[in-house]
Amino acid sequence: MITFSPDKKTYLRTHLNMGVVAMALGTGVIWMMGNPHYWTGLIGGAFAVALRGWYLQDEELGHKWTMDKGILSGPAERRVHLSDLAQVKSIGSAVQLITTSGDKHLIKFQADTQATINQINAARSASGETE
Repeated sequence: MITFSPDKKTYLRTHLNMGVVAMALGTGVIWMMGNPHYWTGLIGGAFAVALRGWYLQDEELGHKWTMDKGILSGPAERRVHLSDLAQVKSIGSAVQLITTSGDKHLIKFQADTQATINQINAARSASGETE
């Protein structure tokens, strides 16, 4: 059995990046509205993402995926058969699983998304289920 656990450093780095984007967007929107206090977008964006990150950290870092006997099992009783995978790709710090029926699942906050993809694809190859 292989376990794909979220990485705390990747979680924090992802939220830092989201914070920078939120700060820029918040400042830009307030500036375009003509408000002379556009700098408050920096504070608001940083605070919003920091609060979100703090609030969801325990839950998000508890979401583990396992791969055993041709099945990927994730949080909320998600189950994806390797034979049902149409595509496996990375999106930022997450690995996206796309099934033949179009369902999409994320294995979030992976320190090395390519290593996770390689492990899944190796298991698919070993079972004869390649892309």
